[in-house]
Amino acid sequence: MGGELRYEIGQSAYIKLVLHALKHKTSTVNGVLLGRFASHNEEVLEISEAVPLFHSQIALLPPLEIALLQIEEYFGVQGLSIVGYFHANERFDDRELCNVAKNVGDHISRYFPQAAVLLLDNMKLEALQSGKDGGPVMQLYTRDASKGWKPVVADGKSRFTLKEPSANVVLHDYIISEKWHDIVDFDDHLDDISKDWLNTELFK
Repeated sequence: MGGELRYEIGQSAYIKLVLHALKHKTSTVNGVLLGRFASHNEEVLEISEAVPLFHSQIALLPPLEIALLQIEEYFGVQGLSIVGYFHANERFDDRELCNVAKNVGDHISRYFPQAAVLLLDNMKLEALQSGKDGGPVMQLYTRDASKGWKPVVADGKSRFTLKEPSANVVLHDYIISEKWHDIVDFDDHLDDISKDWLNTELFK
């Protein structure tokens, strides 16, 4: 790869993650990102799927390991790998990447060194709802040479983009209709296995 890797998130993955955070506004929530390198350009990592994970006791390792194994098994046959992690902090004004997020990111990067960590930015989400911002409502973090997680600051061309430019318009419509009530995470599935952690009916 000649240049810096760029990250592109698909609309359904992006919207699922935000709706999950909105459903549990007063809790820390997390999710896992799935994707692969673009067939036409290996300098682009396409994040095409996302699975909402937990909204309670997110630091517990056994449930996380169970979830990751099931997710890898299901999406592996589709040629997708776990390529990153999503995190939303409990407090609205907290824009720091916590140790739990860093540790899960470290775990994923052992298997996928170019892993991304996405942190929900509530300020951007609020701006989106008032029509003031059209970019992703998340901050991208990647691991630097010292193995630390650093925010990727846009310098010229952004390294983190929405695949579909209309994704925020669709997200805004879902927020207005309170679509977040329909989202199911792995926590919900472990409590009631009849609940679909894949959210296959969410956008139908």
